[in-house]
Amino acid sequence: MTQEFSFRTRQIALKRFREETFDLLIIGGGITGAATARDAVTRGLKVALVEARDFAWGTSSRSSKLIHGGLRYLQNMELRLVFEALSERSHLLKVVPNVVRPLPFYMPVYRGDYPGKTLLSIGLWLYDLLSLFRTPGFHRRLSKKYFLEKIPFLKPEGLQGGFHYYDASMWDDVLAVETLRDAQSRGAVVANYVEAMTPLWERGESDRIVGFQVRDKEEGSQDNLISLRAQRVVVCAGPWTDQVGATLSPNWRPWLNPSKGVHLIFDLKRIPVPGALVLAHQEDKRISFVIPRPDFGAGVVIVGTTDGATPQDPEKADIDFADVDYLMRLLQKYFPKLNLTTEDIISAYVGVRPLMGTHSSTAGSEGQTAATAMDLQKISREHYIGEGPGGVVLVAGGKYTTHRTMAKEIVDVTLEKWNRDAQKGITVPVPETGPSRTENVVNPEAVAAAVEAGKAEAVQKNWKIPDELWDHYGAGALKIMEIARAFPSTMADPEGFPLLEAQFRYALRQGMVLHLEDFFLRRLPLYSSRVDHGTPWIECLARVWGEEMGQDPSAISIEIQRLKEEFDRRSAWKKKLSGAKTLFQ
Repeated sequence: MTQEFSFRTRQIALKRFREETFDLLIIGGGITGAATARDAVTRGLKVALVEARDFAWGTSSRSSKLIHGGLRYLQNMELRLVFEALSERSHLLKVVPNVVRPLPFYMPVYRGDYPGKTLLSIGLWLYDLLSLFRTPGFHRRLSKKYFLEKIPFLKPEGLQGGFHYYDASMWDDVLAVETLRDAQSRGAVVANYVEAMTPLWERGESDRIVGFQVRDKEEGSQDNLISLRAQRVVVCAGPWTDQVGATLSPNWRPWLNPSKGVHLIFDLKRIPVPGALVLAHQEDKRISFVIPRPDFGAGVVIVGTTDGATPQDPEKADIDFADVDYLMRLLQKYFPKLNLTTEDIISAYVGVRPLMGTHSSTAGSEGQTAATAMDLQKISREHYIGEGPGGVVLVAGGKYTTHRTMAKEIVDVTLEKWNRDAQKGITVPVPETGPSRTENVVNPEAVAAAVEAGKAEAVQKNWKIPDELWDHYGAGALKIMEIARAFPSTMADPEGFPLLEAQFRYALRQGMVLHLEDFFLRRLPLYSSRVDHGTPWIECLARVWGEEMGQDPSAISIEIQRLKEEFDRRSAWKKKLSGAKTLFQ
């Protein structure tokens, strides 16, 4: 994948937004919007996509970072959902190997645990079967002795053994960005930091929305609006669905009943687990994960998630003492020998799940329902696709693992509605489209053949490229090495982040990074995986930002201050833990 994806291509996109009319406008640059853009453009549709913040700024960078089939769905016998998810897990392991990787899971079973070893064994056999045995490894039953040899700090009292099986880990934010980069390479026109403000209405017999006024947030003026026109609008705004919906009609009824999930991050050396652990909370029987990420800097462990009420405004979701207490008590229960305290927490993050509320089928305007039985489809318990005022298609919910198949459903529903309107005599140009074609690799540089060819080229040039770069970028590691040789670093690299300056320049050129926070918080886990959050490298990378973006010293100072303010917001939860630096009982 060699086509530029940068602040320069963003400027070209803004120009095209002003001058052209698109078949499809997608609002939202998380994984759902990204996958929908990619699916639509492969069918021959002319696609525009806008995101109010950075790509994957919201829920799509704050997940548990897992690709999995969903063992919990087996309990309700939702076999089709599990089969679909396991099929997509297998597909993603092949087409994005730099982002999705096999991950071993360990499930300890204690005396009195529900549903017990027998039913769990049956469930895991079914899990392997539904994957059509396309799994990184088959499940195994493990003895208590084996568990304690592998995880000697696990609580031994009541332990009866357990199970070992496989799912996968992922870089959630990177997957969204690479999906968008591939969509752009196929013809989609995309831009971050562009906010959808108000719909453009075409009044008449159809009374339909034909685009949105959008604002380039980088210009700083509230009046700098672009009339972005499109035949159809699809809203993939995740937790912000109701905020966008409210712009469609003054009578909008909320779709969502959002739920927040908190994750804590620890040093992998502090919780040295050999794979992910599946642990049950004693008080509510909810499952949380302890997930090792040796590929995040020097290595971390992600613990989560919680499930709690959150304000309707997703930006007001925060991390409370109760969230930290809930997860710390879980760790204390299963790992009493580690004597973990809140001082061991490197960082934490909160995401908002866009779960459907009870009014999803009646969202709309002027007393008109948002969807009929044909228009509103309960595709699964994970997501909904519906029609809102003006013919806008809205999507809520979703499962990261099945983002590709969900995107296909979204485009299918949009095209079906489009054709029905044409059959009713409404004057709506219906484009000719081909089939969905998203089974190809997302980043051709990441597949094994490209990596091997890249390594051979590196040997010929006598370049010693760190393994971390091959793992994360595939053959793109060659480009980073070229940048590093052209722009020698002025600082020693942080552990786990080799050639950091070169990685940053690459992200500016190929990741549409506009701000330092985009890089520190999303393109790399620099903030989340280090106690210092990468602060010693701020000045150095800010200078690089200025060089690449053509900014003067005053703009660089403002950018540094912007990043530090974001760090303060992300770390505000620590003040709530004052006086709680001891063990949680």
